[in-house]
Amino acid sequence: MKVLVSDSLSDKGIEILKKEVDVDIKTGMSPDELKSCIGEYDALVVRSQTQVTADVIEAAANLKIIGRAGVGVDNIDVEAATQHGIIVINAPEGNMISAAEHTIAMMMSLSRNIPQANQSLKSGKWDRKTFTGVEVRGKTLGVVGLGRIGAEVAARAQGMKMNILAYDPFISEERAEELGVTLTTVDDIVLNSDYITVHTPLTKDTKNLIDKEQFEKAKTGVRIINCARGGIINEEALAEAVASGKVAGAAIDVFVNEPPLGSPLIEQDNIIVTPHLGASTQEAQVNVAVDVAEQIINLSKGLPVQNAINMPYVKQEVMKVLQPYLPLAEKIGRLAAQLMENKYERIELSYSGEIAERDTGPVTVAALKGVLEFAMGSSVNYINAPVIAKERKIKVIESKSKTSESYSNLVMLRLFNNGDVKTVAGTMVGTNPRIVQINEYSIDVLPSGHILVALHEDHPNIIGPCCIVLGKHDINIAGMQVGRIKAGGTAIMVLNVDSEVNENILDEIRGVKGIIDTKMVYL
Repeated sequence: MKVLVSDSLSDKGIEILKKEVDVDIKTGMSPDELKSCIGEYDALVVRSQTQVTADVIEAAANLKIIGRAGVGVDNIDVEAATQHGIIVINAPEGNMISAAEHTIAMMMSLSRNIPQANQSLKSGKWDRKTFTGVEVRGKTLGVVGLGRIGAEVAARAQGMKMNILAYDPFISEERAEELGVTLTTVDDIVLNSDYITVHTPLTKDTKNLIDKEQFEKAKTGVRIINCARGGIINEEALAEAVASGKVAGAAIDVFVNEPPLGSPLIEQDNIIVTPHLGASTQEAQVNVAVDVAEQIINLSKGLPVQNAINMPYVKQEVMKVLQPYLPLAEKIGRLAAQLMENKYERIELSYSGEIAERDTGPVTVAALKGVLEFAMGSSVNYINAPVIAKERKIKVIESKSKTSESYSNLVMLRLFNNGDVKTVAGTMVGTNPRIVQINEYSIDVLPSGHILVALHEDHPNIIGPCCIVLGKHDINIAGMQVGRIKAGGTAIMVLNVDSEVNENILDEIRGVKGIIDTKMVYL
């Protein structure tokens, strides 16, 4: 195997690779330089600088695996890699402790004015009164996002005798009790917390999760920490809240634009900032490099690969049969999760037809990944998805039937939460994946891109006005399907559109007479 390392990587990771495979280190390449040489390599190792675009992947004739020495894979076109049968891996746990510890360090620096006091003393001043701090013992910490990093932060805060409120719509009460935290809402956290820290991925649902409205409701004197992703907290609203005194201070490690040139967050003394250092420890840099190197070595030896973002490792002869169903199952899971929106207590997967005669374990994991990824982002992969489900006390049930009434193969997923059930089913039509059922409605939809799902009354003059709204806002419709159970009842309309439909436009569609509900999903 021949490996290209295109970003800086810990020497320890390089050493591991060089013992087993041929390694070339070429950092700082332009996109054209990367495209011109990538064809001769079997593996590519990157961090955040190299952009692995569809064009690069198209030129990578021999590439089998892309390793991201870190958590996020925003700089890798995962869909293009999957289409070319290239495994994408990351190192989601290598910097987990570093990120949690940096969050605590930021909270303590914020509480005791350490950066400001340091700067003042070094400028020749002896000013103790200005930098009087506060204790964290007995204070309430609100943790938004209780994944692995959020849980580590909560554990450390408990050691400092803090009270923990937590919000995570995908965490069960049982899991919250195990962690020793009180599960509640974002609004309740805002109203009652002395400190608020966020630990969610950045998605359309978490973007500006804490905004001007939340700051207006918050305790006067609350302190804000963000070591997760820029954009979860609205930067302009936070800057205004600190300037007004509503927020006593903030500690920010991540920004919408990095570097944050011109950001209002770097202009105020009460806002502590660091240049995205959450994972910047010697241990974390070694950990992520070693994790990725070991996975690439495993692939070279034909062993299972851990932390695969886009596909599990299965034998080649089995993959030929199952491979088309993996992306289909992921999209079924992702669609069902967005329709449910809230936490779920049980996931049921049923297989009908010829696929039921196969080992459907990898397909189940793919569906599970799709469901969990909606809540947790790219930290979920084919290896840890079952573990995460188990940690969160989510039951996963699989069933099979060799007969299928309508399709030679059918994959059906159901999400259950306190009596509410969401159903999505799909199949393969030749080499093309299709969604053929949403809840009780039969449809035929290509599962890709932006999809608008609308439940409506089954009578004339509903679909047209909805399409007029989209046309007015220059949103092109690429495909349309309508399904119903009986005439005059309720029906479902599913539109493939070429661009995002924002909440204001969705509200216009909801205002069309006969529309019961509508939402935007992303596949």
